[in-house]
Amino acid sequence: MTVKVYLVAGEASGDLLGSRLMRALKRQTNNDIAFYGVGGETMQVEGINSLFDIKDLAVMGLMEIIPSIPKILRHLNEIITDIKQIQPDVILTIDSYSFSIRVHKLLKKNNIDIPHAHYVAPQVWAWNKGRTKVLPKWIDHLFCLLPNEPDYFTPYGLPTTFVGHPVIEGGADKGDANKFRSQYNLTKQAPVLALLPGSRKNEIKSLLPLFMQTAEQLSETHPNLFVVIPTVQTVADKITKQLKDWKVPHAIILGEQARYNAFAAANIAIAASGTVSLELAMAKVPHLIAYRLNVLTAALARRVLKIKYVNLINLLQDKAVIPELLQENCTVEKLTQTSEDLFQNPKQEVLPSLEKLGLNEAESPSEKVASSLLKLAGEGKNG
Repeated sequence: MTVKVYLVAGEASGDLLGSRLMRALKRQTNNDIAFYGVGGETMQVEGINSLFDIKDLAVMGLMEIIPSIPKILRHLNEIITDIKQIQPDVILTIDSYSFSIRVHKLLKKNNIDIPHAHYVAPQVWAWNKGRTKVLPKWIDHLFCLLPNEPDYFTPYGLPTTFVGHPVIEGGADKGDANKFRSQYNLTKQAPVLALLPGSRKNEIKSLLPLFMQTAEQLSETHPNLFVVIPTVQTVADKITKQLKDWKVPHAIILGEQARYNAFAAANIAIAASGTVSLELAMAKVPHLIAYRLNVLTAALARRVLKIKYVNLINLLQDKAVIPELLQENCTVEKLTQTSEDLFQNPKQEVLPSLEKLGLNEAESPSEKVASSLLKLAGEGKNG
């Protein structure tokens, strides 16, 4: 019997995880599987017909999310109605914890007795450890990316599995630099700067102007500088509009392989804080991370954060391997100076962090999640 899997991914990072998981589920069921739910462009390529556009959910920060609340509440109700009609065998939310947990709470409130799990544990080691006690009330299984995370949840009776970080299966280290340079008529000596201002509208609004000004400064000291902006469908139009009359030679690209080719060609990168830093580390691209939140959101974050760094590589090694320019330090002057330093001293010690994330594991994270998910659905592997 065909397995019916309901997936909910609320933003670009979850969409990428979801697409890889869908491929693994297809392999393990010999394609005897049907997908439903919410996903972005890469999940749609794998066969999901998204209930709505995930760009409606791609908002981060307390003040930034307030205007979107009515739309988010409407989408939550749409998901529950859809699940009642489809009656899937298993439900999985992916990342986007704040939205995902509301899905699970509504499942309980509506007495929907279908196994439901969450992929990517909330970062309780960074803030809000109270979530460790309440999560078992709402979900049946939790999939963790970091080896230390199960210990936070299993004492409270939540079945939890460490699967490793999916960045290790994405191919970020297998880009084709020659193909990229040939495509844009670049010599091997031409400097390439990758700008990654995020996948949310508020990130583009906050960071892209700073990144552009930094690139303009760098182009004065690095003749023939070429800028590549790998992005996702949810914000591509916004970026294209903002760069319409930009004088610095550049390309805006979409797609996973195109991004990895750009990484292979890049000399350095400037990125919004997030998973992309791990991809850049896999690709051995020297980089810095930068981020700015709304002033009130940032003040709240400072009160509750319990960590020294925000970058996962730095956290895993407990030292500033990757430069972090956050809030008041996220200025054109500091971005430019740190980028110049990277051009001159590109070496960054990232391998110890990647090994802790499961770099040498025999089975990929997606395959591990797929196996467990099928067991939750009462199916197990069919092939």
